[in-house]
Amino acid sequence: MKPAGAKPRLGDELVKSGVITPDQLNQALNEQRRSSRRLGELLVDQGIINMPTLVHTLGRCLGVPGCHLRHGLIDPHLLKLIGADEAERLRALPMFKVRDTLTVAMAEPQSLPTIDRLRELTNCQIRPVLALEANILEFVKKYASGDVDVDAFLTQLAEQDVEVVERETVDEGPSTDLDRLVAGSPIINLVNVALLTAVRDKASDIHIEPDKRGTRVRYRVDGHLRDLMKPPAGMHASIVSRIKVIGKMDIAEKRLPQEGRVRIVAEGREIDLRVSSMPTLLGEKIVVRILDKSNLRVRLGDLGFRPGALETFTRVLKKPHGLVLVTGPTGSGKTTTLYSALDLLRSPEVNILTVEDPVEYQLDLINQIQVSEGVGLTFARALRSILRQDPDIIMVGEIRDEPTARVAMQAALTGHLVLATLHTNDAPGAVARLSDMGIEPYLLSSALNGVVAQRLSRTICPVCATKYFPPENVLHDAGLNDHAGRPFRKGAGCKQCHDSGFRGRLGVYEVMEVTPEIRRLIHAGAPTHELRACVRKQGMLTLREEGVQLALDGKTSLEEILRVTAEDDDGSPAVKPAAANASTDPANPVPASPSADTAPQGRAAA
Repeated sequence: MKPAGAKPRLGDELVKSGVITPDQLNQALNEQRRSSRRLGELLVDQGIINMPTLVHTLGRCLGVPGCHLRHGLIDPHLLKLIGADEAERLRALPMFKVRDTLTVAMAEPQSLPTIDRLRELTNCQIRPVLALEANILEFVKKYASGDVDVDAFLTQLAEQDVEVVERETVDEGPSTDLDRLVAGSPIINLVNVALLTAVRDKASDIHIEPDKRGTRVRYRVDGHLRDLMKPPAGMHASIVSRIKVIGKMDIAEKRLPQEGRVRIVAEGREIDLRVSSMPTLLGEKIVVRILDKSNLRVRLGDLGFRPGALETFTRVLKKPHGLVLVTGPTGSGKTTTLYSALDLLRSPEVNILTVEDPVEYQLDLINQIQVSEGVGLTFARALRSILRQDPDIIMVGEIRDEPTARVAMQAALTGHLVLATLHTNDAPGAVARLSDMGIEPYLLSSALNGVVAQRLSRTICPVCATKYFPPENVLHDAGLNDHAGRPFRKGAGCKQCHDSGFRGRLGVYEVMEVTPEIRRLIHAGAPTHELRACVRKQGMLTLREEGVQLALDGKTSLEEILRVTAEDDDGSPAVKPAAANASTDPANPVPASPSADTAPQGRAAA
């Protein structure tokens, strides 16, 4: 008779749960006596049970959860908490972390010395889970060598059920029930892998697109789309439904576009997701915008402003009233620049209000209002109401039409500092854009203080940075014909930058300050080319000239600058060597500055 308190035996537990019959158990026990092998190994080799069943049953016998390790169940980045050598010695592998509790797969989950050692190494509460030693050592070796095969994981999804870790928690906080954490739909796990990979690589968007052969998942990093994964055929509808559930959208409505928004917890921090669905011929396309506040750099000095442009922009911002515009195409970082300007201006003594569509990041000491066209809260209507809220500084997410432009102009003329974005190619072009909206030149000349035009340029990957000699046509287009034979910097391509040669982005800025002479030209209705000639005469560098300076400083490549400023080249010569940064050594270009990796990552929509 089994003594009271004794742990159940594996064979008895398998029979009790109906996995094997008593006859199968007796045959396996007889074989075990002859071979001296473990009972579980024999049953698996004979095909009577599979590995997941074995480990789950062993876990029940020991009184701890059991799991069979697979891709997607483990966070590979957690291995560094204990190191590969210690993981092999302890026969333990960290799986995932929720708050300060670390779930660890262990070959001996009841070993108190091992648990104490893990607690000491990680400074976390340890939650042991049983896994087979060979299974643990297999994944320690894979993750220690960086061999994380997402494609293999996706193949497994198509072939069999997968134990799932619900790494993201939506709104209600993380679950503490391990069974819920490690059991669920393969589709949930696939979506989690996509989200976590995008967050780790600092992507701004995930595109989930229907394809004739299945589904294509891409993500945008540093402004460029890259393939993330290609799930097997037949999964697209389920993936779309999962994303819609996360975004609190109507999964039954497939004929109309929808929008959703949700906050998740990933990598130990809160991240906002904006979800947009669009019906296409092959099915619904989903785009998920990732708003990770840790990627937001709100100090102006971190955005890429060169000293002269930063000094001019700061001087414009410090004026007590008037209109300051930030211009550029969608995705050029205009909103990030405005947030940085507000960070410079905000204080307990100043009342700052913003009108945005939508509010992308929440900032302290700032009252942010989100436009809602559905209830009639337009930019113009919100602005009119804001003027009754005793504001000192107003930020307008985007001037889209004449009513918004006119109210912003009136606010700037009545003692308020107004910051706004506008879609134009360069700084002088903002004047013509507002005139086209119907703003009279005499109002514009009185209200406008300055305009910033910007683009985002990818920065050279510091890991694979190397010297190179640009071809003659590139030097010619950059206005650096007399720099032939001088080495520049570029990225050769490596694993860290996905073989692109770039990692991170920084801004390229053209700053136009409205001086008395410029004000007179605006009042007289001067065309854009006359304004441009005047501000060039006063020392303003164009976008391309500013970008070439960044290339001379070794922060980006000449080809990248020519690409991002292609539509802005007006035929004027770029900066000459005499105007180049005096600190640049032609033989040893300045290494990329720290701001290269701290530049804004997201595609901030204005």
